[in-house]
Amino acid sequence: MADPRGFLNNGREVATRRPVDQRVQDWDEVYPDGMGRALLPIISTQAGRCMDCGIPFCHQGCPLGNIIPEWNDLVWRDDWEGAIERLHATNNFPEFTGRLCPAPCETACVLGINQDPVTIKNVEVSIIDKAWESGFVRPQPPEWLSGRTVAVIGSGPAGLAAAQQLTRAGHTVAVYERADRIGGLLRYGIPEFKMEKKQLDRRLDQMRREGTVFRTGVTVGEDLTAESLRERYDAVVLAIGATEPRDLPVTGRELGGIHQAMEYLPQSNRASLGEEVEGQITAEGKDVVIIGGGDTGADCLGTAVRQGARSITQLEILPEPPEARPAGQPWPTYPMVFRVSSAHEEQTDRGLGGRVYSVSTKELLDDGSGQVSGLRLVEVVLEDGRFQEVEGSEREIPAQLVLLAMGFLGPESSAGSGGGLVEQLGVDLDERGNIVRDASYQTSVPGVFVAGDAGRGQSLIVWAIAEGRAAASAVDAHLTGSTTLPYPIKPTERPLVV
Repeated sequence: MADPRGFLNNGREVATRRPVDQRVQDWDEVYPDGMGRALLPIISTQAGRCMDCGIPFCHQGCPLGNIIPEWNDLVWRDDWEGAIERLHATNNFPEFTGRLCPAPCETACVLGINQDPVTIKNVEVSIIDKAWESGFVRPQPPEWLSGRTVAVIGSGPAGLAAAQQLTRAGHTVAVYERADRIGGLLRYGIPEFKMEKKQLDRRLDQMRREGTVFRTGVTVGEDLTAESLRERYDAVVLAIGATEPRDLPVTGRELGGIHQAMEYLPQSNRASLGEEVEGQITAEGKDVVIIGGGDTGADCLGTAVRQGARSITQLEILPEPPEARPAGQPWPTYPMVFRVSSAHEEQTDRGLGGRVYSVSTKELLDDGSGQVSGLRLVEVVLEDGRFQEVEGSEREIPAQLVLLAMGFLGPESSAGSGGGLVEQLGVDLDERGNIVRDASYQTSVPGVFVAGDAGRGQSLIVWAIAEGRAAASAVDAHLTGSTTLPYPIKPTERPLVV
């Protein structure tokens, strides 16, 4: 193990973010010189808190099966090259998960039973940032080519993980992306202040050097039909995500100034990277209401702060969660507790408003010109699994910009006059609209596989990478009869997280 008394002698310590007044003036990452570099002075001590448990539940909490105690020990011993080798053995993109994953491994940490858990996520991002800086991350092209071809549709974390694994196995892989640049929601959904796009770009450069081919600006199902796709490739991996947004069916939804989060965030990302965005949706000088209290809502919040909103209110239909783990969500489950992101810090520090819990939107109000002017809310309570309105609790709040961040329903099933890719392929869907797959990630159409949110439903980045890796193993076995690629998780397996 690392330091035998580390967890006794040292408390949990995390990196210090840049001052709010400084960081809201730009779109850079909220940590000075990047999260990994900000952590380096303290990270060896933090890694030394790992107890090298006989049964490390952090493994169980992580869908990727990251070998956490091993790389904690290597970091404590200052063996950074060994640490990145162990980390890359289970995770293709730790620079993404180290910044964006909510760290279910930490809530499953055995130390967390009666102390603050090990800062696993912080150690992870420090390892990969140090590895990039030290030149330990190198292309790994295959030694031979199989002669088999694979198309990966979608370039989010699931698609990229599947593509990298299959390329390294010797297959010729092309990744198709309908946007103008590769990355999916990593590119245009995640704000720059959470993950600077240089993290994505240098990983894509590695993949290109390994042999993966990227084709942007291609909407498969329109520019390239499903029939043509299947004729060209020996196997197809659908990693198209769950991009159908949940809407708000209330009076006034048709008013101007009401937008889905994924209309708003991509425009802001493009603008923050110096692109011209015609007719950009902006929060400048407006009262902003964000409906939805999850990570996407927090991304909208941090973006609105930087755009100069006059006030920002974030609405959540659920009750305010407790500060500590509730009795009904015992270790090692992932608890629903009150969390404060960097965006929430900024909102509070700037006096821009706050979060409002246990409320439902009754109506979106018209200013008389077809633009939204506010919302009529009502308080709700959860009784017998249903939300009940509290009589006499209605009130109105002002808003000239309303952002819907209420999650996603599943993959887009149709597009254009010819139908979408899902319809053209004829794959089966389940009752929730997700693509049905078997234990090998294969859909109802032979040779067509699915990974990530398209088959699982809206989930975490760590799940997407795990499923991309597992689907790659299944595709490799399908094409060659066997595989040496790791198979981290089956579609039916779920760690003890909610």
